[in-house]
Amino acid sequence: MAENEDPKPADTPKAPETQQQPATPQLRILAQFIRDMSFENIVIRDGSGGNVTPDIQVQVALDAKKRQENQYEVVAKFNITSKNKETDKTMFVLELEYGGVFQIENVPDEQLHPFLLIECPRMLFPFVRRIVSDVTHDGGFPPLNLDNIDFVSLYRQSLQQRAAAAQAEGAKPN
Repeated sequence: MAENEDPKPADTPKAPETQQQPATPQLRILAQFIRDMSFENIVIRDGSGGNVTPDIQVQVALDAKKRQENQYEVVAKFNITSKNKETDKTMFVLELEYGGVFQIENVPDEQLHPFLLIECPRMLFPFVRRIVSDVTHDGGFPPLNLDNIDFVSLYRQSLQQRAAAAQAEGAKPN
């Protein structure tokens, strides 16, 4: 074979040009932190106690803001109240704001808002569950293991509430 000859025959078919695939979304947790937390054991303060059947109420609020290019801070706010089912007296109140800083790339702008308020809290939730369990146990109660939270439903409820508020605002006479 001569030095200048191409080792491939000229009639070899070319590989079809690959279509450029959209880049895969990437999510990295850069930091996690407790922004604020308080636990109040009302049973001890009031001196009431005994055998009670708790009624646990969990409220969740989410917030997200941009920090810098491709970095976002997401904070999940949990307000957990335990009441005695029989007397309706509050046994304890736990308020927790837990945040994370996320590096997010390759997410289209129209999908960023739901991504921030669904996927990011989903990544933080196991850590929140552990904190709640430890704090309630250390506060003198059985450890509270939070049920999984459906962040998709929570996001949809938030959108419906915003739409209803906007509609009510638009219906007000000036």
